[in-house]
Amino acid sequence: METNFNVKSPAVKRLMREAKELSTPTEEYYAFPLEENLFEWHFTIRGQPGTEFDGGLYHGRILLPSAYPMQPPYIIFLTPNGRFEINKKICLSISGHHPETWQPSWSIRTALLALIAFMPTSGKGTIGSLDYTEDERKLLAEKSTHWVCSDCGVSNGHFAANMTSAKKVTEIEPEETRTMMDAIQDQIHVTNDREDLGLGNNLSAQFHIIIIVLVILIGALLCRRLSKFVEFQ
Repeated sequence: METNFNVKSPAVKRLMREAKELSTPTEEYYAFPLEENLFEWHFTIRGQPGTEFDGGLYHGRILLPSAYPMQPPYIIFLTPNGRFEINKKICLSISGHHPETWQPSWSIRTALLALIAFMPTSGKGTIGSLDYTEDERKLLAEKSTHWVCSDCGVSNGHFAANMTSAKKVTEIEPEETRTMMDAIQDQIHVTNDREDLGLGNNLSAQFHIIIIVLVILIGALLCRRLSKFVEFQ
């Protein structure tokens, strides 16, 4: 890797450390910085077993700010997957769209684990989300193993060979993994709770509108009848 950057920068020091830690693939993910830019990484994650993404391999980019890890990265998927749009910065609690939920203790590893956990969840209209059917996602998962990145030139099949022979991340650092996944799951629950609350508020608002319309219609009907009664008198 070229060193045409300030090695004294906290962000550079952190990213160099993470690059060393992530240089060995796991069964769940693989990530590396570009040779010419330490602040852009490419990653490949494996679809979660037991879901419509099972067997899929999904490649993408991670764009890191100069203030990392104080600020979150942006994440872009490149492999069609049916859950997130490709070539677009996606909206998650661990991405640049939500700096208020990002924690500096989180890392690129955290972001990758979060992506795997978030894939089977409902996007419900968030930025960069897609709502493909389960069958469509399964078909894309099958096709994903033959996908080749036009930026780094490496195929998902190549990553698969490295990832299959690796250990599970839970076997490497079980305590750290549990802590990070607990935090990620908390964010998923918060997101879902907010979505459910928003749905409840929308239904409540619609109910009130219906009541108001009914009151107006009944009032208008009574006024017409009263007017006819007065004319008759």
